[in-house]
Amino acid sequence: MNEKSFRQFLQTRNLSEDEIEQHISLAEKFDEFLRDSSRVPTIEDARAFVSVLVQEKADTFNNLVALARYGWFRKNNEVYLAALELIDGGEVMDNLYEKLGQTVGEQKRDEVFDGIERPTWGTPNTEKPRLMQAVMERLERLLDAETCKQILSGSLRDLPDESYLEDRRRYAECGSFDEFLAMKRQEFIAQLERIKDEKGLFFNQEITDEVIAFVQADPEISQGVRRGNVLYVTKIPYMAKEYLAETDEEKKRYYYCHCPWARESLMSSEVHVPATFCQCSAGFHKKPWEVIFGQPLEADVLESVLKGDRRCRFAIHLPTDV
Repeated sequence: MNEKSFRQFLQTRNLSEDEIEQHISLAEKFDEFLRDSSRVPTIEDARAFVSVLVQEKADTFNNLVALARYGWFRKNNEVYLAALELIDGGEVMDNLYEKLGQTVGEQKRDEVFDGIERPTWGTPNTEKPRLMQAVMERLERLLDAETCKQILSGSLRDLPDESYLEDRRRYAECGSFDEFLAMKRQEFIAQLERIKDEKGLFFNQEITDEVIAFVQADPEISQGVRRGNVLYVTKIPYMAKEYLAETDEEKKRYYYCHCPWARESLMSSEVHVPATFCQCSAGFHKKPWEVIFGQPLEADVLESVLKGDRRCRFAIHLPTDV
């Protein structure tokens, strides 16, 4: 590892000295694990390393972020993605546990989680759907449908309001809701074009001309389409390039799904995460608008790959004065 260069890279991230030292220590540990520092590590190497961290009870959020940043620094997408796939949504089960206690009480929460050990950050995504299936089946059995929706549709992701304050300011400066949508759509397409030209990644995925054409053809994907007081939003596939090339319907749904707590179940005959869980995704998409309008909103799941649909589509109910 070129410690000096990695340190300089980390300093551009506004990290504290303690955080920088932690990142360097983790990177050194990863290089020692590889044994041959000249060899380009693969995604299998990175996953094997995380397994060691799990055994050592060191698979913390901070260590996975350090691994992701080290992969990014080395321009190694496989290491970066191995860490990112665990970081993305890794907080969901703990947040569900906390939200259940706050909403229905600790006794009911403990009934739902009885005998189920909450996974740590390094738990492979292949194992998460089985755990979520067990939790969701109990949730649906012990709680009524409206309470389930209330808990899940608040989103189980960590989505601080501060992340959306700039959009709230820009929305206030626009002449209309549709003007704001058009502006955000143009920015999204421009972002994808830039990522394609720079041969970068949009979160986890490569962007191609075919992907951009697919997004351009469906305005619901970029920011949504308003009809009356309802905003219709369709998710971009998790792996759009692979989704577009695939002809097998089962695999298409797999390539579409973003959720690490459900995706692998789409390729399993033994595990099935109830589609009710997709309320969490609806909550993710309505969150920016709740901050923009300063009030809670309702959202419905219209289509879901967990239900057998080809896509995930939501209806966000906007304030009546939009």
